[in-house]
Amino acid sequence: MVSPDLLEILRCPYCVSGETRRPGADPGRLTLVKDQWLVCQEDGCNRKYPIRDDIPIMLIEEGDKYRATPVEQLS
Repeated sequence: MVSPDLLEILRCPYCVSGETRRPGADPGRLTLVKDQWLVCQEDGCNRKYPIRDDIPIMLIEEGDKYRATPVEQLS
């Protein structure tokens, strides 16, 4: 299981970096779903980052793969 302290500081890399940074003081907040996914809460982002072997895979390319997958259908 991913540490609650780590979950508190992780943010969606797309929403916090460079030209794609979202407005606000704390963009890119993530929600833990099914103990296996981190889902970005920014409107329109829809990126979902898998957690494998208790390690969040926080690559933008990885989050992009699951943008069209509804949260309910995540395994």
